[in-house]
This record gives sequence, C-alpha cells and structure tokens, in this order.
Amino acid sequence: MIDKSRWNYASVVADIPDGATVMVGGFGTAGMPDELIDALIAHGARGLTIINNNAGNGDTGLAALIASKRVRKVVCSFPRQTDSWHFDAAYKAGEIELELVPQGNLAARIHAAGSGLGAIFTPTGYGTELAAGKETREIDGRHYVLEYPLHADFALIKADRGDRWGNLVYRKTARNFGPLMAMAAKCTIAQVSEVVALGELDPEAVVTPGIFVHRVVAAGGKS
Repeated sequence: MIDKSRWNYASVVADIPDGATVMVGGFGTAGMPDELIDALIAHGARGLTIINNNAGNGDTGLAALIASKRVRKVVCSFPRQTDSWHFDAAYKAGEIELELVPQGNLAARIHAAGSGLGAIFTPTGYGTELAAGKETREIDGRHYVLEYPLHADFALIKADRGDRWGNLVYRKTARNFGPLMAMAAKCTIAQVSEVVALGELDPEAVVTPGIFVHRVVAAGGKS
C-alpha cells in the first residue's frame, strides 16, 4: 500500500545532509512551509544552497534558517527587502553567497529541470551584467541568453491538503512555486493542513500529482 503520509516533522527532514541543495516554496511568506523549515533548523544540516523567490522575511521561516548560519548560498530573485535583515547581515559579512536570478528566469529554470530540458534560451538579462560570461544567441532577430535548469536534492513546499498518495491541492496564491519545485527535486516534502482519505480530493483540483511527491506531513506534526 502506498502511504507517503507522515506525522512527525523531524523524521521527514532527517536525511537532508550538509551541503544539500534545497528548494523552498513561497512568495514572501505566502506558501512558505514554516514548520518544515523549523524542523530543518532543528535537524542541523549546514552549508545548504537554498533556492527560493526571496531571501527571507523578518525573523521566521527562511530568515531564521539564514540567521542560524546554515545557508551557504541563496539563489533567488528578491534578496533585499525592508525586513531581510538576516540576509543583509550575512551577505555584508561575507558569510553567504548570492546568485541573483530574474523571477521569470527563476521559474523557467525550475520548470526546465522538472521537464527534463538541458537548457533554455531567454531574452531576460540580455545586455546586462546577469548575462556576463554566458552564451548568447540571436533567434529570429531577437537576442537570448542561455540558462541552465535549477535542480535540487530536496524541495520543501506547502499545500492546502494532500492524500496518502501525495496528491496535492493548494490555497489560492500560496500555490506559487510549489508545483514547479515538486517536479525539479529528487525528493519533495509537502507540508499540508490535513491529510485526507483517498478520493476526497477532486481529481480536477489536484495541481501536483503524487508522482512528484515523496512525503506528506500534516500541520501540527511534532518536530
């Protein structure tokens, strides 16, 4: 019997090793899997490369992971905001590396990884410092930059509900990067508000099919 549901946050992140590349869902705080991140902090893995839309907000979630000195590199679109003080401090101290990726490119590169593409050509960034040292090409009179897929060892995402097979539905804009990240990681761990019985999810509403999800943990699972 296939059962990907778990009831303990500590157990679902226990095999994330030092140096792992981890995608973290969320657009700011919307859709961020805070309880999974807290469990990752408690787990203690270090030297992580984090792929996310931004570099943390305030003192919780991804910001707390950065503050705990566990992150070696951040790949994101919006590293600096009014409340990104933990990333700012780490970056100014030379403790963290940044790869800045325009948001459309970030989504496209994650999607390329999940779709099995070797690379993509995108017009975004052409003629700027972001294209320095990268291959460029003119296609039908327009200039493009070669970008490579973003793969991850693990993806930590948040969904509204899931079943024991790993099928997921999302709540409104909390969906954001979750479906793409689930496809691009070797192991996807989903935090959900509840795990429901098979058949309770409308198949037409399932956004992420269980084939892309390896573990599902309900909110409130002890970490």
